Amino acid sequence: MAALPLFEEGNRTRAALVDVLRQLAARGIGAALADLPGTGESPIETKDATLQTWRDAFAAACRHVRNPVHICAWRSGALVDGDADAASRWYLSPQTGEGLVRELTRVRALAGSADVAGNIVSDEMFAALASAQPMTSGPLRVVRLDSDTKAADRKLAGRALWRVSEPSTDAALQSLVADDLFAWIKAQPG
Repeated sequence: MAALPLFEEGNRTRAALVDVLRQLAARGIGAALADLPGTGESPIETKDATLQTWRDAFAAACRHVRNPVHICAWRSGALVDGDADAASRWYLSPQTGEGLVRELTRVRALAGSADVAGNIVSDEMFAALASAQPMTSGPLRVVRLDSDTKAADRKLAGRALWRVSEPSTDAALQSLVADDLFAWIKAQPG
């Protein structure tokens, strides 16, 4: 089960993550990418979404996947999987809620409006995100770009697609991610 980064970063990275999931499918690993309430094609507006609603929805989506469930989360997507029962987690450049709120606040200030790249985010969501942390228990692999100074199990060469101004892909990075994720899943018991 895959979790996109939240808000605008999810829009920028969707095509790249979908390509990774297709590469896994070609190797016999089925994958799903659920839209969270208030994102994608959801009838709920972003302003009405809460972090707990997202966590509940992600956990429910995981229950509909044949076991074992392995989670692949990019950036702030690692903040929504904490309530999901998973055999393992694989994170690409996981982001804390505090880091996400800092970035969202900067985007708001630069835009001079209360929305975040066209999304209205509630004060309740900001408050919940501020203290949110990625999971650190259970089998976990953290992968980061080689330009990132934070600790990681592995560093990969590639562009920070979540930072580009328009949605983009990086075929070489996506292949590296798919290879590493495939090896991680295959190394897990069961």
